[in-house]
Amino acid sequence: MHASSPKRPLPNRTAKFEADLAACRAALRGGSHTFFAASLILPQAVRGPASALYAFCRMADDAIDLAKDHHAALEGLHRRLARAYAGDPMADPADRAFAATVEHFAIPIELPMALLDGFAWDAQGRRYEDIEALYDYSARVAGTVGAMMAIVMGARSPEALGRACELGVAMQLTNIARDVGEDARMGRLYLPLDWMREAGLDPEAWLADPVFDARLGQVVRRLLETAEGLYVRGETGIAKLPLGCRPAIRAAARLYAEIGHAVVRNGCDSVSTRAVVPIVRKLAVLTGAALSGRGSASPEPHAPLRAIRYLVRAVEPHAVPNEQAQVAWWNLVARTVRILELFERLEARDQARIGRS
Repeated sequence: MHASSPKRPLPNRTAKFEADLAACRAALRGGSHTFFAASLILPQAVRGPASALYAFCRMADDAIDLAKDHHAALEGLHRRLARAYAGDPMADPADRAFAATVEHFAIPIELPMALLDGFAWDAQGRRYEDIEALYDYSARVAGTVGAMMAIVMGARSPEALGRACELGVAMQLTNIARDVGEDARMGRLYLPLDWMREAGLDPEAWLADPVFDARLGQVVRRLLETAEGLYVRGETGIAKLPLGCRPAIRAAARLYAEIGHAVVRNGCDSVSTRAVVPIVRKLAVLTGAALSGRGSASPEPHAPLRAIRYLVRAVEPHAVPNEQAQVAWWNLVARTVRILELFERLEARDQARIGRS
C-alpha cells in the first residue's frame, strides 16, 4: 500500500496560523525559487506543512550564514528548536508554524538536530576527505529535509525515508558542484579532498588561488555523476508517496538535476561562471513531472547510504492514519503554466536588482 497524506494537515487553522504560513511562503518565494515553484504542484493539504518545514530550515541556514558569531548563532538555534518541541515557540512565523507541524506529524527531534549538526560543521569550516565524509555532511544539511518532507506526506517506511534522504543528498551534491567558485571565494571547500589529489590538485594551494582547469572539471564532473546515481535511486522512492505528491517531488528532483546538467554544459566550470537553467527548459521539466505516470519502485531496493541510516532509524515505523491526496492532471498542467509565469517574474526581479547594484 502506498503512503498517503493526512486527513487533517494541521490542527487549529486559525487566522494567526494561516498568517504564519503565508509569511513562510513569502520567505520561500524570495529565497528558494526551486522549492517554492515545485511546491505549487503539491496538494493544498501538504503545501502548508511543507512550507513551514522548509521555511524553518531556511531561516536556520541564513542565521548561520549571516552571523558574525557562529557559536552564538548555533546556541540560539538550539534554543529555538527546543522551544518549538516544547510547544512554546519563539514569536516568529517560521517558529510557530514549524512547532505546529512537528507536533502534528510526530517528527522526531533527531532530524532537525542533525540539520543543526551540519550547520555546525559549516561554522567550523570542516573539510571532507572522501565522498563518504561528504555524504555524512549532506545527510545532515539536506537528507534531514528529505526525511521531514516524506513524513508530512505520510511516508514513514524505511525504504521511502531512505530514498527521500538520498534525494536530499543528491540535491546537496548538485549545489556543491554548482557553487565551487562561490564557496572558494569565501574560504570554503566541499569537494572530496582525495578526489582533488587524484586529479593532481593540492586542495590548500587551489583554495588559495581558486581557478578553473581541466583537473578541477574532472572532480566536478565526478561529483555530478555521483549525484545522478542518487537521483535515479531517489526517483524510485517517489512511487512510495501519495499520487498527488509525486509530481512536485519529481519536479524538484528534476529541476535540481537540471542545474547539474547546466554545469556540464559549461564544461564543468563552476568557478568562473554560474550555471543557469533557461526558463524554457524549466517549463519542459515541470510539464514532464506533472504529466509523469505513477512511477514504480525499484524491483531490487538498494540498501540506504550508510550516512543516512541513523536518520531512518530515528523515525518511528508506524504510520499516521491518512487518506489519498489526489490532484487532477489538468490542474497540474494549469499549475505548471502558473509556475512558468512565476519563474519569469522572479528572474526579472533578480535581473532588475543586479542592474541597480
